[in-house]
Amino acid sequence: MARNRLAASTSPYLLQHADNPVDWWEWGEDAFAQARRRDVPVLLSVGYAACHWCHVMAHESFEDEEVGAAVNADFVAVKVDREERPDVDAAYMAVTTALTGHGGWPMTCLLTPEGEPFWAGTYLPRAQLLQLLSGAARAWAEDRGRLREGGAQIVEALRQASAPAVAGDALAAEDLAAATRALAAEHDHQWGGFGGAPKFPPSMVLAFLLRHAARTGDGTALSMVSSTCEAMARSGTYDQLGGGFARYAVDRAWVVPHFEKMLYDNALLLGVYADLARADPSARPWAERVVRETVGWLLQEMWTEQQAFASSLDADTDGVEGRTYVWTPEELHLALGEEDGARAAALLGVTPGGTFEHGTSTLQLRSDPEDPAWWEGARERLLLHRTLRPQPARDDKVVTAWNGLAVAALAHAGWVLDEPDWVDVAARCARFVLDTHVVDGRLRRSSRDGRVGTALAVAEDHGDLADGLLALHRATGDPSWLEEAGSLLDRAIDLFGQPDGTFAATGHDAETLVVRPRAEGDNAEPGGPSALVVALARRGAQAGDPASLDRAGTALRAMATLARQAPRFAGWALVAAEELLAGPVVVRLSPAGDGTDGKDELAAAARHTSVGVLVVDGDPATPAPGGRRGAMVCRGTVCDLPTTNAEDLPRARLR
Repeated sequence: MARNRLAASTSPYLLQHADNPVDWWEWGEDAFAQARRRDVPVLLSVGYAACHWCHVMAHESFEDEEVGAAVNADFVAVKVDREERPDVDAAYMAVTTALTGHGGWPMTCLLTPEGEPFWAGTYLPRAQLLQLLSGAARAWAEDRGRLREGGAQIVEALRQASAPAVAGDALAAEDLAAATRALAAEHDHQWGGFGGAPKFPPSMVLAFLLRHAARTGDGTALSMVSSTCEAMARSGTYDQLGGGFARYAVDRAWVVPHFEKMLYDNALLLGVYADLARADPSARPWAERVVRETVGWLLQEMWTEQQAFASSLDADTDGVEGRTYVWTPEELHLALGEEDGARAAALLGVTPGGTFEHGTSTLQLRSDPEDPAWWEGARERLLLHRTLRPQPARDDKVVTAWNGLAVAALAHAGWVLDEPDWVDVAARCARFVLDTHVVDGRLRRSSRDGRVGTALAVAEDHGDLADGLLALHRATGDPSWLEEAGSLLDRAIDLFGQPDGTFAATGHDAETLVVRPRAEGDNAEPGGPSALVVALARRGAQAGDPASLDRAGTALRAMATLARQAPRFAGWALVAAEELLAGPVVVRLSPAGDGTDGKDELAAAARHTSVGVLVVDGDPATPAPGGRRGAMVCRGTVCDLPTTNAEDLPRARLR
């Protein structure tokens, strides 16, 4: 049959389904109008390109002629990339978790032609899917009134349950200490991280704990960060050859990952490891190694021709999860020779029995090599050998929010480690997003091959991109980045601001869905409201704008209850709380004069200020006493007198 309607999509995930026998539609009014004309229900399938079980269901079912015939006969089929349409995904994921008690992808929902759900689930094997299709078609023909009534009841229940969070008291110092104690109670003291399996990299919680340790001197907070980061850095969840982290581990010890690599995970973790390298001298060697290797992976594997970052790498290679990444002792011997292969197997935990499937092992670096030069050479040879294997597919769409996170991480890490090329990459990425993703004054969610998609940006896109621009302002001192961030945040306040000072996840101009996506908490990435709060707090400090600081504090109060009750799911909100409680603290360095090269004592001292201090390097508005390089320390909008003495800069704490 001819390619279906997905063939012109900007989503690689949708393009993977463009030749299915299922007659897919993209999400939109046209699809639901077709369902109304035919008087049939809608089959909604939501997933993303790097999703392993999405591929499994596609191969088992959506590429199957019998399934295609059953779907086409009695349904209008709609395929959604959750990364392009996080609003649609969030709305129907709320339905799925309410009806089944759990969520995940692929998500499968049956809807009335008005979009009201009457069945929801996740992955379905082919036989179960065919059974569902048959039963649902029969029920629609014989008893559609009951299905419609059930769908309406589900929607009404969710609307009542999704009432906006009631603002609590502002988060105080004791609340942040209590959050740290709660996290300590859930901390895995043996393997790092929080909770049991599956175990996800807790990037935003770690960012909070670093700031809490800096402000209070809490050794337990810093210890949780160091132990977790070291466990992850030495594990199979980290790519010991190519750099970069997988999405999560299926076990407590981080041995076996779910192999997909996501831009947002690696951007957030890059910032954490760069800050840990500053905060804990004993961690600096391996933390800096992770930073440099992860930046190398980002530039080698994720950089696109448009000078922005792709979204993800698949978990699968040719339909086999992890095929590119796992090894047997024999494969190490073939790549390195018998002696070096045996040495590498011992170092990397590659055993005859294997740590993964079919006698293969993930690579772990549980201890440092005795001969670093030998290991570096062996690593390069293994990585070269691995490039000759089939490689996972790449989702090369450019997502605004995730590129904002990458811009922030690269600008910050480039400044911390004095790597100006990284800052330049961040600036090029930011310029592409601003030039391409803003259409008629409205930010869009994503693009591919330079062609912008139609989906409107959501709150997280505005907050994360603004934060990236603010990081560029700090790293370069260029006021144009501060101005761009301010304009973006002013627009965000208009689009997402609520009468009570909080923020919605979607804009006032967004499509009306059956349930408006809830706007609370942080999950794998910063939630929209917390992303805006962090950016507003930093803008307020960097621009000396009390209105932005006030707006950030007001919006943060709506997250206070969640932060107190479940701090693991409010990490970015807690980051904002720590920075606001401290001021935020800003160190402003005047531009380097002719007699300095950027490596002067003031810049070096600023690089050793505590995590959470915002350093604006090269601020043209900062006085330079006597024409020399000067610095000024500010808390909120109140600044000390300028100084030329590096010892005057705060070094160890936010207090």
